[in-house]
Amino acid sequence: MTDTSKIKEHMEVIGADGVHVGTVDHVEGDRIKLTKKDSGAQIEQAEGSHEGHHHYISVGLVADVEGDKVRLSATGANAVTFEEEK
Repeated sequence: MTDTSKIKEHMEVIGADGVHVGTVDHVEGDRIKLTKKDSGAQIEQAEGSHEGHHHYISVGLVADVEGDKVRLSATGANAVTFEEEK
Protein backbone atom coordinates (compact mmCIF):
# COMPACT_ATOMS: atom_id res chain seq x y z
CA MET A 1 0.00 0.00 0.00
CA THR A 2 1.30 3.43 -0.95
CA ASP A 3 1.89 6.01 1.78
CA THR A 4 -0.19 8.82 0.26
CA SER A 5 1.23 11.32 2.77
CA LYS A 6 4.42 11.32 0.64
CA ILE A 7 2.48 12.59 -2.40
CA LYS A 8 2.61 16.37 -2.46
CA GLU A 9 1.23 19.18 -4.62
CA HIS A 10 3.19 19.90 -7.82
CA MET A 11 4.95 16.50 -7.90
CA GLU A 12 5.38 15.08 -11.39
CA VAL A 13 3.45 11.89 -12.14
CA ILE A 14 5.32 9.56 -14.50
CA GLY A 15 4.53 6.19 -15.96
CA ALA A 16 6.66 3.08 -15.40
CA ASP A 17 8.32 3.96 -18.71
CA GLY A 18 9.29 7.46 -17.48
CA VAL A 19 6.66 9.22 -19.62
CA HIS A 20 5.12 12.34 -18.06
CA VAL A 21 1.46 11.70 -17.18
CA GLY A 22 0.62 14.85 -15.23
CA THR A 23 1.24 17.01 -12.17
CA VAL A 24 -0.29 16.42 -8.74
CA ASP A 25 -2.92 18.94 -7.65
CA HIS A 26 -3.66 16.97 -4.47
CA VAL A 27 -4.78 13.59 -3.15
CA GLU A 28 -8.53 13.03 -2.72
CA GLY A 29 -9.18 9.85 -0.79
CA ASP A 30 -7.82 7.00 -2.92
CA ARG A 31 -7.20 9.13 -6.03
CA ILE A 32 -4.59 11.61 -7.18
CA LYS A 33 -6.14 14.70 -8.72
CA LEU A 34 -3.99 16.11 -11.52
CA THR A 35 -3.74 19.83 -12.26
CA LYS A 36 -6.02 21.17 -14.98
CA LYS A 37 -3.24 22.90 -16.91
CA ASP A 38 -1.19 19.74 -17.21
CA SER A 39 -3.58 16.81 -17.10
CA GLY A 40 -4.76 17.20 -20.69
CA ALA A 41 -1.37 16.80 -22.38
CA GLN A 42 -0.92 13.00 -22.43
CA ILE A 43 -4.66 12.35 -22.55
CA GLU A 44 -5.15 14.58 -25.55
CA GLN A 45 -2.69 12.46 -27.52
CA ALA A 46 -4.42 9.23 -26.48
CA GLU A 47 -8.10 10.15 -26.58
CA GLY A 48 -8.66 13.57 -28.17
CA SER A 49 -9.02 16.95 -26.49
CA HIS A 50 -9.62 16.83 -22.73
CA GLU A 51 -7.93 20.06 -21.70
CA GLY A 52 -9.53 22.22 -19.03
CA HIS A 53 -10.73 19.28 -16.93
CA HIS A 54 -9.26 17.68 -13.83
CA HIS A 55 -8.22 14.08 -14.21
CA TYR A 56 -7.70 11.49 -11.51
CA ILE A 57 -5.47 8.45 -11.12
CA SER A 58 -6.04 5.74 -8.53
CA VAL A 59 -3.37 5.61 -5.83
CA GLY A 60 -3.44 1.85 -6.47
CA LEU A 61 -1.37 2.57 -9.61
CA VAL A 62 1.43 4.22 -7.61
CA ALA A 63 4.55 2.04 -7.56
CA ASP A 64 6.78 4.47 -5.67
CA VAL A 65 7.30 8.07 -4.63
CA GLU A 66 10.86 9.05 -5.58
CA GLY A 67 12.02 12.55 -4.65
CA ASP A 68 9.65 14.92 -6.46
CA LYS A 69 8.15 12.23 -8.73
CA VAL A 70 5.26 9.82 -8.36
CA ARG A 71 6.09 6.71 -10.39
CA LEU A 72 3.18 4.57 -11.55
CA SER A 73 3.17 0.80 -12.08
CA ALA A 74 1.58 1.31 -15.53
CA THR A 75 3.22 2.91 -18.56
CA GLY A 76 2.25 6.48 -19.40
CA ALA A 77 0.02 5.35 -22.27
CA ASN A 78 -1.71 2.73 -20.13
CA ALA A 79 -2.11 5.03 -17.13
CA VAL A 80 -4.26 7.48 -19.09
CA THR A 81 -6.75 4.70 -19.82
CA PHE A 82 -7.28 4.38 -16.06
CA GLU A 83 -7.82 8.10 -15.46
CA GLU A 84 -11.21 9.29 -14.35
CA GLU A 85 -12.43 12.70 -15.45
CA LYS A 86 -14.63 14.89 -13.27
